[in-house]
Amino acid sequence: MFQRYEGKVWEDKFLPRLSYRQIRELPKEQALLILPIGAVEQHGDHMPVMTDSLIGEAVLTRTMEQMDDDSPIWLLPPISYGKSNEHLDFPGTISLSASTLENIILDIARSVKQAGFRRLLLFNTHGGNADLLNMAAREVRIQTGLMVFYISAGSLQTADDLLDADEKEYGIHAGDYETSLLLAIKPGWVHTDRLVKEMPNMAQYDFLTMEGKIRFAWVMSDLSSSGVLGDATKATADKGELILQRIADALSQALEEVRRFEITDVKQGKVPVPNGD
Repeated sequence: MFQRYEGKVWEDKFLPRLSYRQIRELPKEQALLILPIGAVEQHGDHMPVMTDSLIGEAVLTRTMEQMDDDSPIWLLPPISYGKSNEHLDFPGTISLSASTLENIILDIARSVKQAGFRRLLLFNTHGGNADLLNMAAREVRIQTGLMVFYISAGSLQTADDLLDADEKEYGIHAGDYETSLLLAIKPGWVHTDRLVKEMPNMAQYDFLTMEGKIRFAWVMSDLSSSGVLGDATKATADKGELILQRIADALSQALEEVRRFEITDVKQGKVPVPNGD
């Protein structure tokens, strides 16, 4: 079971665990700093409002446990609050505005740059942050010159074969995927006697989708009375453990690629045009 701030990763790879002198002396040419960004928001009646942030910390802990000890990858303290105003109709949700979250990220990035680091990864575990973080990453690049990367744990698509078609299409909040992860990470925080299934009525539309072809603006209370979109009744701890390990396996490889990335290697320069064309 995941224990916050305990274990080898948090002792050896948590950047603020070090003194300023240790940080000053760190090799930074290929170093990567990871900024976890989650949310404090309702996740139905069966899960804690800390769900997204907890998943992010647990995923990164598992990932870094299986990486080489000398890999220059460091964790920053998580931003546990996100842009969650779509959930404010449900008690316990604590939301930052889009401008506040963006400015927090920019301020952190400026400090990272000042300390001599070159790479910053925004690691997101809340869908409502996604559009904002894409824009914020570019602003950080423009304003600081840092190489900036953005990933959501779900974008690795490590659970597609474990979820049914409806869950993959509509199970975007507190359904099978997230509930399974929480059952593996912190089972005592899940009320298994309160699991529900609630799906939006979208089958009649060909183009309108919540997150696909043509989007429409929504808040959670537009779509769900329970605060759930998905089928939490299908969740299991075994499934969650498998998803967690698959994410860690993929992410550990991805992080090594990211920390070696040099943006100056991407541009090929002017490509000669054959004569006569």
